[in-house]
Order: sequence, then C-alpha cells, then structure tokens
Amino acid sequence: MKLPSSLVKSPDVTKKEKWLGYLIGPAGALLLNAVLATYLNVYYTDVLKLKGLWGGLFLFIFPIVSKVIDAVTNIFMGRVIDRTKTKEGKARPWLFLSAFLVPLTAVLLFTVPESSDTVKVIWVILSYNLFYSFAYTIFNMSHSLMVPLSTRNGKDRGGLSVFNQITTIMMSGILVALVFPMIIMPAIGVDKAKWITLMAIISIVALPLTLLEYFFTKERLTEEADDKTDKTLSFKDAAKIIFGDKYMVLIYLYFFVYTVGMCMKNIGLVYYCNYVLGTYNDGVTQMLVSVIGGIPMGIGIFAVWPLAKRFGKRNVTMWGFVLYATGSLICWIFPTNMVLVLVGQFIKNIGGLPCAYVFMALFADCLDHLEWKTGRRVDGNAMSIYNIIAVAMVGIITGVFNLLLFKTGYIEPMEFKAVADAGYPAISEAASLIGDRIPQIALELIKPDGKGIYTVAFEQPEAVGRMFTLAFVGIEVFTGVISAVILRFINVEKTIDSEQAEIKARHAANKQEAEAE
Repeated sequence: MKLPSSLVKSPDVTKKEKWLGYLIGPAGALLLNAVLATYLNVYYTDVLKLKGLWGGLFLFIFPIVSKVIDAVTNIFMGRVIDRTKTKEGKARPWLFLSAFLVPLTAVLLFTVPESSDTVKVIWVILSYNLFYSFAYTIFNMSHSLMVPLSTRNGKDRGGLSVFNQITTIMMSGILVALVFPMIIMPAIGVDKAKWITLMAIISIVALPLTLLEYFFTKERLTEEADDKTDKTLSFKDAAKIIFGDKYMVLIYLYFFVYTVGMCMKNIGLVYYCNYVLGTYNDGVTQMLVSVIGGIPMGIGIFAVWPLAKRFGKRNVTMWGFVLYATGSLICWIFPTNMVLVLVGQFIKNIGGLPCAYVFMALFADCLDHLEWKTGRRVDGNAMSIYNIIAVAMVGIITGVFNLLLFKTGYIEPMEFKAVADAGYPAISEAASLIGDRIPQIALELIKPDGKGIYTVAFEQPEAVGRMFTLAFVGIEVFTGVISAVILRFINVEKTIDSEQAEIKARHAANKQEAEAE
C-alpha cells in the first residue's frame, strides 16, 4: 500500500508544520484521551455501577491486568516502528492508521450492553484493551516520536515541543477541566445514552484532525539516517543500550515519579471537587480549580521556552518542581478552603510549566546523547519504555484508587424515577431507599432532569474524603520534591551541541563512504 505523501517538503521546520501538525492535528485524539483519563472511571463507578462488582475487586484487578497487556503491546509497537522503513518515515505511517482505529474503539468503551454482569465485564475488558492496548498505543507511540524525529535543531525542536504541549493543555486544561464540569457534566449526569452520544461526537472529530497531523509532519532524522545507525536491534539489546546510559535511566526515573503523582491527581480530580471542596456536579467547583490552576499554563506558552533557552531545560524544570510541591502542600493543609486551594493550585501550576512544555525536548536530547555515545538510534524502543511507564502507572493507580473507593465506603450517586404530574413523588422514594445516608443537599431542592429522573449524591464518610484529598493534592507534594532531586543529575545539555555536531559529521562521512562504494 502506497501511503499519501507528507505535505511538508522543507528541510527546516515550517510555520504550517507547527500550527497544523503539532498544534491543531493532535487535538482530537488528545481531547478524547483527556476525557477518558478524567471521566472513564467515573463512568464505570457512577453510570455502570461497577464499584462493588466481585466484592470491589473487578475495578481493582481489571485496570492493572489491562495495563500489563498494554505494556506488552507498547514493546511490540516500539519494535514495529523501529523496523518500519517507508518514504514517509517509520512512525508516521502508524499515525495514519491510528486516525481510523482510535475513534472506532473509543465508542465501544461506552456502548456497554444492558445485560448480565458477565456480559458487562467481557465488554468492558475487550473494549478497554481494544482502545488502550491496540488503537491508542499505535497513535501515542507514533505521535510521541514526532518531536524527537522532526529535527536536530534545538530551537526548532523546543518550539515543536511547546506547540505539541499547548494542544495537550488546551484539551485537558481548558475543555475537559473547564467546559466539561461547568456545562457538559451537569447536562449528562449519569444518563448512559448522553454519554454515548458525547463520546461518539468527540470520536468523529478526532479522525480528520489526526489525518491533519499525519499530513503536516515530517521525519527529518529518519531521512538522514544511514544503514550503520538505523540497524534494527532486538528489544533486549536496545534495552541494554538504553539502560546503560545514566541520563536515560534518570529521565525514566523522573518520568516514573512524576507520572505516579499525575495519575493519582487526574483520577482524584472529579471526586475531590464533588465531595471535598464542593458538591456533586455543581458546575462551579471544578471549573474554578481548573481556571485558576490553569491560568499559568496559558502564560507558559510565552514564558517557558525563553526561560529554558536562557537557564536550561533541566534547571527551569527542576526549580519549577520546588514550586509544584509548595503549591500542593498549601492545598493539602487547607483542602476545604476554596481560596487557599485556588492559591495553591496557581502556585503549583506555575511550577509545573517547564515540565509540561519542555520535557519531550529534554527527552530528545537524551536520545541524541545516546546516539552519540553508541552510534545507534533506538527511538521506538525508547518510546516503548516511556509509554510502558505511562500506561502501567495509569493501570496500577486506577486499580489502587478503585480498591480504596470500595474499602473506605464510597457512596455513588443514585437515580430515582418520578411519576408523571405528581410534583416530586420521587423524593419520598429516595428518602425510603437511601436509609441513613445523608444527601449533599436537601431532597426537596433536588430537581428532575428532562426525563423526570432525580440524581441524589451523598456526603461521603470521613475516610473517603481524606483519600480524595491525598489523591488530588497530597501525593504530588512528595513526587514534586523527588522529581526536583532527580533532575539535579540530568545535565545532558552541557555537551549536547557538540555531540549533535559530531553525529551529523558521522552521517555525512557514512553516506560519502556508501556512495564511494
């Protein structure tokens, strides 16, 4: 099969490439992933009511086992990418395929049939792994390699990294964290049909946008590679090379620590805003946390890269994590005080700016250092390990969080049906069914939706509230400090310019030698 050609022909990074390939193109798939990262577990616990299945063990075991499968497919996909040789590069062809696979499998996540628990379990397991272990793995692996493979020019690479991250932040920090809690979540509640419609719309939008990313990206490093540096290695041999370099070990360790905190924060966000800081789907609490906490991300578009160029990517990221931990600590000490939580979130996100915008550029420097040191490019396998850390932590943290939900006594919202033209008869039904559970707001103030359905959320046991607080703001106090310490030792930038110049000279010499033969 002949692949469509890239619309980027220039040997240097272009404005169209930045805006269409790295800013707008990835928006659809990243929006879809951001929605799932924040709300898929809410869909499982509050809409499908799976929290107590198998005595609470299903939602503990299932994500962990699924992410083991996902980790294996990431290794496989890394090898596939490193073995792929086409005129369009080694990662971009898979980006093209993922444009069709991601939307299709995303819809399956939500179309769980109304049937027995066994049927639901099978559907959830299969759909989850079709999306994460197959379709999204293909997209994420190829998408993540675009910055490292785009160019060796440090300035251009940093610019692409910033543009790439702007999209991630716009999707997660504006749409998912602002528009969703304020408008969309109060509108869809726990109505399964509305959830399916919403996800179908987002999935459809993702397809043409991912194709846009494919057409407006270019793998310049793949084009310059020669047979001596582009020889395919086994995963075992590649892993030996990768873990034989201290910078690669340190950057993976840093990413692991950061990911643990980020995953716990992401999964705890909705629950914390619904039950600790505010009330269920009040449309205000999560919006305020996201807006005040997210304002620094907008500022960072203009501030981070100039600071990174002046003081170094490592340095601004390291000191940023000091602020990151400080802001989290303020929130942890005063978890129910809206003003202080918003102050803490603002400080924390100022500190998180460098990590958000320049990490992939720093990772790319480590890959170039590895090539200088060993004479090998191991991009696919290196990204496999990166993604294994990301997906494994999502599964483990989700499983642990869900087990804690069950063990601490989390009470999910309940639905009650009204009787036509009878005012609020469901209120008496609710009162008789909820027993000694305490609604967050008085029952007489609860209004039905368009179908006459009442949704009642409850005050949570004290242990549940403490767990939500630890998840959303407490863990990142520790991960912020540890990340800053690890970054102290990643000083690859000191020699990267001379190393990149030497790599280019090697390629030129190898090509001259090949032409002479």
